[in-house]
Amino acid sequence: MEGMAAPHPTITDEQLHSALETVIDPEIRRPITELGMVDSAAVDENGHATVTVLLTVSGCPLKDTITKDTTNALMAVEGVVDVDVTLGVMTDEQRADLKAHLRGGQAEREIPFAKPGSLTRVYAVASGKGGVGKSSITANLAASLAEQGLKVGVVDADIYGFSIPRMLGVTHAPTQVDDMILPPIASEVKVISIGMFVPGNQPVVWRGPMLHRALQQFLSDVFWGDLDVLLLDLPPGTGDIAISVAQLIPGSEILVVTTPQQAAAEVAERAGSIAMQTHQRLVGVIENMSWLELPDGSRQELFGSGGGQVVSESLSRTVGAEVPLLGQIPLDVSLREGADHGNPVVDSNPDGPAAVALRGIAKGLATRSRGLAGRSLGLTPTGR
Repeated sequence: MEGMAAPHPTITDEQLHSALETVIDPEIRRPITELGMVDSAAVDENGHATVTVLLTVSGCPLKDTITKDTTNALMAVEGVVDVDVTLGVMTDEQRADLKAHLRGGQAEREIPFAKPGSLTRVYAVASGKGGVGKSSITANLAASLAEQGLKVGVVDADIYGFSIPRMLGVTHAPTQVDDMILPPIASEVKVISIGMFVPGNQPVVWRGPMLHRALQQFLSDVFWGDLDVLLLDLPPGTGDIAISVAQLIPGSEILVVTTPQQAAAEVAERAGSIAMQTHQRLVGVIENMSWLELPDGSRQELFGSGGGQVVSESLSRTVGAEVPLLGQIPLDVSLREGADHGNPVVDSNPDGPAAVALRGIAKGLATRSRGLAGRSLGLTPTGR
């Protein structure tokens, strides 16, 4: 065609495609070639590469990352001397195709974790009262599990007291592709929270049905992909959200967080006992703020001792099965600092006493076998 630059004599379309396959969409975590985001790519005879990448939405917060990664990928092809990346936007039809591809043909608004064949372990992190460090533990367990190579997601289900975005260092809002929400990723963890949709520090003033609907949307409208572990940071107590989690994800399991203080332990027992009514499995108890390590190596138990073990033994008697004390987390200034600065202590101070305890608990959760209760084995009985 007259006026069109001649193609490069040695660089093939297959080479360009192979290079672009290495560019991973930072939100969906799949190659841009698989997602239909590459509209065109070519290299002229002088080694000048041009590529048009279609964003899911015009305001994509990570478009600079996509541009940089695409440029680097094509520059790695022998013979390419420079790259010109043009960003376009998908049409409504292309977005519909993308959603269909991501959902794998499943019905919209389906909760993948509630399906009998789901292999995602779902842990609901609960406490009887506020102030025991439940959210800090959730954030650090998530970061530690991701560090072990697992695909991890966190739902900040504490609608009134949301804090997970700050603790994990989430810096931008989710991207919406029509009715599908792409969760931000921080510390290699996918995160969703009502705090991402509320301006400033505005409080959320909702009744029970709205709380249930918000949680349902977080579980069904968010594209989580193939997760190994999903953590839900529940509000303290045994209210609407705890009941909704049991209804929406019957296979979810409960982690109970308490402190050594006997008064806190008594309240934590009530939070764990909800499993008897909701028919959920209790994974175990985590004791936070167990002691303060002093410079001379001794321990000062500021909040008493034994609360976690008391909760463990009481819940074991209540449910008729072992509910172990999974670990004790000492007081550590770096744990608080990491939460305030959006840098989990398991990343910022991995050798600190709190980080070591948290990684130990996460390792135990990561290696737990998946039960077969309620799961179809795909077997068909035959006659003799």
